Amino acid sequence: MRSLILNAPLDGVVMPLGKVPDPVFAEGMMGDGVALQPLSDTLVSPCDGIITTLHAARHAVTLCSEAGVEILIHIGLETVALNGEGFTTLVEEGQRVTTGTPLIAFSLDRLALAAPSLATPILILDGPACAIAARASGRVRAGDPLMTIAVADPSENSAPGVSGEHKQSRTIRIPMRHGIHARPAARISAALKPFSARVTLYHGDRTADCRSTVALLSLGAGLDDVVLIEAEGPDAADALDAVCKLISSGMGETGEAEDSGPPAEFVPPPAEERAGALRGVRASPGIAIGVAYRLEQDEALPEEKGGSVAEERARLADALSMTRGHIATAAVQGSDAQRAILTAHLAILEDPALLEGAQRLIEVGSSAAYAWHRTVGDQAASLAALDDPRLRERAADLKDLDRQVRRALRGETRKVSDLPDNAILLAEDILPSQLIELDLSRAAGFCLEQGGPTSHVAILAAGMGLPSLVAMGTELRAIADGTALFLDADAGWLELDPPAERRAEATELIAARQQRSAAALRDAGTPCVTADGRRIEVCANLGSVADAEQAARLGAEGAGLVRTEFLFLDRQNAPSEEEQRAVYQAIAEALSGRPIIARLLDIGGDKPVPYLAAAREENPMLGVRGIRLALRHPEILQSQLQAMLAVRPAGQLRIMIPMVSAVEELRQVRGLLNRLAQAAGIEQRPQLGIMVETPAAAATADLLAAEADFLSIGTNDLTQYVLAVDRGNADLAGRVDPLDPAVLRMIQATCDGAAKHRCPVGVCGGAAGDPEAVPILIGLGVTELSMVPPAIPEMKAYVRRLNHAAARTLAAQALSCADAGQVRALVRAFMQDRPQ
Repeated sequence: MRSLILNAPLDGVVMPLGKVPDPVFAEGMMGDGVALQPLSDTLVSPCDGIITTLHAARHAVTLCSEAGVEILIHIGLETVALNGEGFTTLVEEGQRVTTGTPLIAFSLDRLALAAPSLATPILILDGPACAIAARASGRVRAGDPLMTIAVADPSENSAPGVSGEHKQSRTIRIPMRHGIHARPAARISAALKPFSARVTLYHGDRTADCRSTVALLSLGAGLDDVVLIEAEGPDAADALDAVCKLISSGMGETGEAEDSGPPAEFVPPPAEERAGALRGVRASPGIAIGVAYRLEQDEALPEEKGGSVAEERARLADALSMTRGHIATAAVQGSDAQRAILTAHLAILEDPALLEGAQRLIEVGSSAAYAWHRTVGDQAASLAALDDPRLRERAADLKDLDRQVRRALRGETRKVSDLPDNAILLAEDILPSQLIELDLSRAAGFCLEQGGPTSHVAILAAGMGLPSLVAMGTELRAIADGTALFLDADAGWLELDPPAERRAEATELIAARQQRSAAALRDAGTPCVTADGRRIEVCANLGSVADAEQAARLGAEGAGLVRTEFLFLDRQNAPSEEEQRAVYQAIAEALSGRPIIARLLDIGGDKPVPYLAAAREENPMLGVRGIRLALRHPEILQSQLQAMLAVRPAGQLRIMIPMVSAVEELRQVRGLLNRLAQAAGIEQRPQLGIMVETPAAAATADLLAAEADFLSIGTNDLTQYVLAVDRGNADLAGRVDPLDPAVLRMIQATCDGAAKHRCPVGVCGGAAGDPEAVPILIGLGVTELSMVPPAIPEMKAYVRRLNHAAARTLAAQALSCADAGQVRALVRAFMQDRPQ
């Protein structure tokens, strides 16, 4: 045996291969190894060797070490779709390289915006018999030891022969839109494991053994290329048939996924009381087994008195500059959700009022740290006292920035905190900057005393696929570090010291969920129809062009909600008509002809913008917001409608009016839209629908449906208005449930009113992504569900197992329940009776 040391090809954080959010890599279909979350933008060689393959899209490279071990490095996930944009190759195929030679330069920013994940697998592929003897963990720098490979001597290797008695061949066209790249190559290789035949693929003057992912990658076989496949051996016909069927299916990369049989049904967990467990509000679904790890807040108060005014002003300026740099770097490297939050933090740091307030205190003798803490604290207290939940979130942002700047003033450098494996993080609350400092590859979930299901941590946890509970109260503080925990976020429970049988059960559930997710992803591109033939469209809620690109990859059948206010917030002036048109057009192109419902600007008292003056309101959620505000600012409304009318092809984009409470509001927008279309010479008018968020709209749905082209229910706002419960109030978070019978009766009224005019009804609120709500929504008559893109594959698989007739019976029973708890228990019993 010999040892081969592979060094890290990038600065980054090591993550186990099993946590890569792609089953081809996570399940080891391409080989064993690790992955890195990159923190640098140049890939270097992990060892001495020869470049055997540079993928045409420049996102992947294979090299053969001097020991004969083949290593594949794949930068980011699904980056083949970029077609080389953002990548620059620095070497050529066949070139000999030494350890540390730069191989590929790439744009972290471009990848972060376009790829579903920056995770970069480093895999051991072909070559002599070998095994990974050691793997690094935590943060590494390029050149640090990453893996130790035990390599067998040549004399230890043996290879089975293949008989040449039987030979079969067939030509086939490549239907995958990106050709044979890493994922198809791995699946072709895996498909041949049951066979002994030697299968070879010929493309032009190149050949590849189909059991070798590296060789398949080197072919450069692209969309519509015709290749010859030859099989030789006693089971040649069966092996050839298996490979040809797999390639012909498109493997889910043509818009039509292969037939992998009926998907497994999601079965919600039982609702029984659990002795010794703590209750919480689900912020991100999932289950996890792990150990408690408490995050303490930095509460050290700064000294009030400082040095000279000049010294303290200079110290504050340096600390602010350092903090901006940290945030900007983290924003480039983070996910879309992290980037949105951190961009808001940068905007707050530029607020002149904060700087002026701190400098005034410095001028009267305060230290820079005290002046900043006092100024930011006063502003945060003012925001925290407001009724508006979104503005209260800004208070949390200020608290985070206070912490970061004071740390910079103390000269503390940012470092990644070590976590135990499978850590379940416990805290009063978690600040975004704290998340950046954690090695989240080891995190299994979050449990917070405070917060709500729409808090920043909830958004980030959902984006990372980490189960989380919020609003758990101070009982969480009694849990000691290291305590074994079972986090069942689906059911809203945290169990302490679960018995062995419960842990075994949870481990099986987690494994089954991973298999379900992989199967759902493979079938995500097919249309969604219930088991008895009812067509249900599963669409995506979008807040950016990147969201649209992700939704298209995950099988969205359209966009049920485009939140256009992302173009209007966090800026000093309204976007121009051309800027809006360009973004709407980019979303339309990303979804390739699929229908898009774009909501007109939904801002007002709860989401103020500086360029739309509005009086202070005692209750902004009942004030001038949504369409009420738009009608008071016709120049904004007209600009937005004109931008939407310009999207091509005509008819793909549909327009939705927010916060409608009267038919007259719909008529006013319809009249303006018709006048603008006529003036522009546009004959095909876009569909115009409304969002049902108020009890008034639900109660008059028959009147609205007579004039609207579609209705879409926003269950988040509808729930809080029907129940008179603030959905942003952590103390009331447990009562905000769209399955409350009162809310369900409003949904029923909406569907019944719409049915009189054959007007379709969708749901774009949180209930659309809740497996316990979906059977009832379908039973009430909803025909479209729109949710966050990552939820789409599993929801489509789930809906395919439902029976529409049975769902109607279930919905009728739910309307007679006393409360949301009874409704959810009813749904769980319903799902447990379904065939698996």
